[in-house]
Amino acid sequence: MFQGILIIVVFLIVAGLMIARKLPTMLAMPILAIAIALIAGVPFFDVGEDGTDTGILSGIIEAGTVSLASAYIAVAFGAWLGRIMIDTGITNRTIKMAAELGGDRPLVVTVLLTVAIAILFTTVGGLGAVIMVGSIVLPILFSIGVPGITAVSLFLFAMGTGLSLNIANWNFYMSVLSVSQDTLQSFALIMVGLAGTFTLIFLLVEYKRHGFGTAWPQSNGEFGGEEEEKKVSMIALITPLIPIAMVIGFSWPIIPSFIVAILFSLIVTQKSVRKFVNTLTKTAYDGISDVAPVIMLMIGIGMLLESVSHPMVGEIMSPLLEAVIPTNIAGYIAFFALLAPLALYRGPLNMWGLGSGIASIIISLNLLSPTAVMGALFSTERMQAIADPTNTHNVWLANYAGVDVNQVLRKIILYVWVLCAVGVTIAAFLYF
Repeated sequence: MFQGILIIVVFLIVAGLMIARKLPTMLAMPILAIAIALIAGVPFFDVGEDGTDTGILSGIIEAGTVSLASAYIAVAFGAWLGRIMIDTGITNRTIKMAAELGGDRPLVVTVLLTVAIAILFTTVGGLGAVIMVGSIVLPILFSIGVPGITAVSLFLFAMGTGLSLNIANWNFYMSVLSVSQDTLQSFALIMVGLAGTFTLIFLLVEYKRHGFGTAWPQSNGEFGGEEEEKKVSMIALITPLIPIAMVIGFSWPIIPSFIVAILFSLIVTQKSVRKFVNTLTKTAYDGISDVAPVIMLMIGIGMLLESVSHPMVGEIMSPLLEAVIPTNIAGYIAFFALLAPLALYRGPLNMWGLGSGIASIIISLNLLSPTAVMGALFSTERMQAIADPTNTHNVWLANYAGVDVNQVLRKIILYVWVLCAVGVTIAAFLYF
């Protein structure tokens, strides 16, 4: 029991350091993995009768670096496609077309831009993409009278909606929780509908409260820079939908679906073989650079998963988790819905933080089924994706709009909390 309590104390200390921004998450995950293993008494070398070494060096550090390999390869391919869309002007043109279709109707412009952001973030990702898209969209929203904090909040809601359908992120859940793509895909579609609904509710409430002014003058070219001058055909704008259609509509694997979209986007935008090859190679380097921090984070999460999945750790944590994890549908709903804010600050209900380790222990101890854990944490992840003030994209967007990032959190947290609670409730009836 003492070892279990000590592990929880270490969890809390590491979480506190991350919240205080004294310890980057990328470093916190491997440190936590090794600390947990040491507390549990896992030796550095532990070769079993079958010749497998489950010690700290091989079984946790070495194995952890590759345990999520399929997930971060998918992230790399997704970033490659996202970089192509940015460099070729597809992203820019998608946003501008949404604004142009709205004409002089501010509410319509706002709705169309929100939809455009959601579509783009089904494919693009990373701080670079947020800066690129945000530096175009936010000035347009400001120009039609949308308050800064409302514009940032709408961007985050739309981004969170799109990320629910980001198939590169799906691979992470499948790797960690061992759930099927069909199961994850079905629940992701439900969450997209929920997130889109709450985004619309927030937009309409803010419109009724503030109203929006005169629409962005279409003759003004100040919001696009050099990217605005690039000629992009209409057919190129379907690029972000291609991987989703291939995976959902034709049951293709994720990586080949990204490759089809990558080749398609270059075929319809590049005028020569030389430009095709140059853009292909340049965006590959830039795309991987964009998501290098995410890949390093996933390597650390892999180590944490191997650590908490170790039999010696499971034996120690079993009594504690059995005491708090709900065993009936009402307890499941109450537990995960009420505690959804624990997904903030890389907390225990955040799959991109401490939650990945907690989920692994819950599943390994058969306290909840993998699908029940997936439904709960995919729902609570909306809290992290949309509202977490420690996200670099939340910080950048808030600073760009001249508002405090914690002010944004306070404005949207009730909406997101209810969104998470509804998602958890649906998951309970589907998977519990």
